[in-house]
Parts: sequence; C-alpha cells; structure tokens
Amino acid sequence: MSKQFTANDVKEHGAVDKGLYIIIDNGVYEMGGFVDEHPGGAKILKRVGGKDASKQFWKYHNESVLKKYQERLKIGEVKEQAKM
Repeated sequence: MSKQFTANDVKEHGAVDKGLYIIIDNGVYEMGGFVDEHPGGAKILKRVGGKDASKQFWKYHNESVLKKYQERLKIGEVKEQAKM
C-alpha cells in the first residue's frame, strides 16, 4: 500500500527545501531533487509546488512522461477525502 497524504501534507511541502511535493491525478510526487533536471525549468515546478499540478502537467506532457518518471518520483497518493 502506498503512503497516503492529505492536501495539507502536500501544501506543507510546497518549496524545494521542504521536498517540493506536487499532485498529478491523485498521485503525490516529490520533485525537490528533480527541479534542476526538469526540461521546462525549475521555475515551473516551483510555481506548482504544494498544489495539484494535473492540469498543467497534462497540458505539456503525455502519459509516457508520467510512466518514465513515476517509479522514481511518486511517493504516494492523496487520500480520497483530501483532494484539492
């Protein structure tokens, strides 16, 4: 079973020095160590830190990108009642 997070848990990790968590389709991803590798730049990830970034993610990426990085960056799921 994957770790469960509340929306507030994710919000508390909204900066690089706190792990930079984002939500994509209920999955919680830790992006702090990926910021400098992100092809679109760090600024974009920092802007969505601590938030649900699903809309922004799907605007610029396809499912293959999520699958490529999911194992490395996904740390859990948002609890059903805690969706943002």
